[in-house]
Amino acid sequence: MPRILRIINRFNLGGPTYNAAYLTRFMSDDYETLLIGGAHSESEEDSLHITKQLNLDPIIISEMKREISPKEDHMAYKKILQLIDWYKPDIVHTHASKAGALGRLAAIRKKTPIIVHTFHGHVFHSYFNKVKTQAYISIERKLAQHSDAIIAISPLQKRELVEQFAIAEENKVKVIPLGFDLRKFKENQELKRNEFRRLYGIEDDCIAIGIIGRLVQIKNHELFLSLGKKVRDETNKKLKFFIIGDGELMQELQNSAFNYQLISNSYEENDSLIFTSWIKNIDEAIAGLDIIVMTSNNEGTPVSLIEAQAGERAIVSTDVGGIRDIILPGESALISPKGDLNDLSNNLLALINDEKRRMQMGEIGYAFVKDKFTYNRLASDMNLLYKELLEKKNSY
Repeated sequence: MPRILRIINRFNLGGPTYNAAYLTRFMSDDYETLLIGGAHSESEEDSLHITKQLNLDPIIISEMKREISPKEDHMAYKKILQLIDWYKPDIVHTHASKAGALGRLAAIRKKTPIIVHTFHGHVFHSYFNKVKTQAYISIERKLAQHSDAIIAISPLQKRELVEQFAIAEENKVKVIPLGFDLRKFKENQELKRNEFRRLYGIEDDCIAIGIIGRLVQIKNHELFLSLGKKVRDETNKKLKFFIIGDGELMQELQNSAFNYQLISNSYEENDSLIFTSWIKNIDEAIAGLDIIVMTSNNEGTPVSLIEAQAGERAIVSTDVGGIRDIILPGESALISPKGDLNDLSNNLLALINDEKRRMQMGEIGYAFVKDKFTYNRLASDMNLLYKELLEKKNSY
């Protein structure tokens, strides 16, 4: 039975954890899988409740963290080498950048038969300066040469990896979209909605608008705050805005929200905005909201928009990264150029003022994602790729 060593960056709440956990749990019985990964940082919510729910017991490498640290990264690398010696995998499959570098270097050194890497987004633009970005590109090109397959999670990401950044040849890059258990977003929606709105004091005639994600620069929450102030001042509808998530910019964003008069010093019930921090049961939050917004400057495949559609919620988003690969523009989501406050405002106001359209967009979104982004499809696609790679390797 082929053994798979699956390595994830860190167990923080987000798409990579779901992807790695579902693949570990639901792959064909033809494989044995061991899941390992780093620890989440203090500014992130940990995701070990996901692995626990799936009856998985992953190995945590505490030294493998988000930040670059030559000492701790080397220690993490040595631990991965030891795990490869002990587990003797036929396939090492890494997920995201840090795990992709350390895991593939270890697999190369130990001559693991098959090496696979999944990009869950990339840092080749909008993150670092040109020198640092070029360094990352060069490293990824070298690692790709020693990888048997590179997985992109959207067609756009594949085009970027192959054509724009020349990370690998086209025949080596396979598109396998993310997969989730989306059933919970349709279950007990009314009950979840009532509970969420009771918890946060949202009146029945109030329209709740939320953004979900880490509070970091690339997500451009400042634009969301500007958007909130603008639409609040341009409609007589009752509105309540939610920032769901946490991160390094929390204090800065709270200060901005106060300056925009979206919150008060005393955090009163009539404030226009609520910071919730992380919400683990995000299906409950989505049920309670009416519109989901994304204002990012760059994205890979944002899980929150897949989940929003699974929960039948209309979307307003910037047109960046792989957004168009996971929504139906104009049908399940209204999209605007990056940073365009006026266009975002027009789109959001259109949905605020048209409940019927919001409902129709939600229904279209659900029909679009319900089969395309399931964990069953994910496991099936990956099973086919593994079989192809194993057969190819055994034929030599």
